[in-house]
Amino acid sequence: MVSGESGLRLLMPAAHLEVWGDPIGHSRSPALHLAAYRALGLDWSFTRREVPEDRFADQLARADVRGLAVTYPLKERAFAAAAWRDRRAELTGVANTLWFSGGGLRAYNTDVGGIAQALREIGADGARTVRILGAGATATSALVALSELDATRVEIAARRPERAAELVALGTRAGIAARAVALDEAGDDVELTIATLPGGAPLDPAVAERLASRGGVLFDVAYSPWPSALAGVWGGSAHHGLPMLLHQAVLQVRIFAHGDPATPLPDEPIVIDAMRGALGRI
Repeated sequence: MVSGESGLRLLMPAAHLEVWGDPIGHSRSPALHLAAYRALGLDWSFTRREVPEDRFADQLARADVRGLAVTYPLKERAFAAAAWRDRRAELTGVANTLWFSGGGLRAYNTDVGGIAQALREIGADGARTVRILGAGATATSALVALSELDATRVEIAARRPERAAELVALGTRAGIAARAVALDEAGDDVELTIATLPGGAPLDPAVAERLASRGGVLFDVAYSPWPSALAGVWGGSAHHGLPMLLHQAVLQVRIFAHGDPATPLPDEPIVIDAMRGALGRI
């Protein structure tokens, strides 16, 4: 029991939360969140719901929840649905967290903070030259996280580099010199590679070998299956994405508990330890 448990229990009535996505059966969010709420002494429930993209608006209109965690492919729709968005959501144009506050639906992007804290945890937060693999929503969050960690140069390598034009523009606004290249044209030596490709995505072996030889430390947001295709090539300097999953969930719990991702929970180290246990002591 954490020292603030009884106070939180008195202040917080029973509540229900969910994680939405399509597919959603693989999500580990329920285990993470339930571990946190039990450590906080909160009798809250947290379940998965498979929500196709074309059913999001209808499901949201009928949702009877305190808050939602949102994953692929719903992050852009979650952003658009909110009356208020935090700075990280505004910068990235996506949201992975919705909180039904008294003042209306509020959207947050906790992936940015989750990536930044995960990089600190593996000792890669000092990297100034970075390569991001992929150009989707997670790549956007990674770029904003790197701007908060004072990276100076980022190469965005994507199967379709034209999709990365908005990322390059975002890098400029964030003070990072960013450029987009095709995956098979990535060539600069960098201190850190952040892979946002699906864990099972096939990659030409020659391309993977070249990325590994010039890519420094690998932080792969994938964690299932593990090792990912890239991690198998990288070897001992590869790190999976579970720390990101953990730390973005901590920020979500803060939001759902008291509406502020910047304010720590009561005895937060104990809460985080319980969440780590739910992930198998990462």
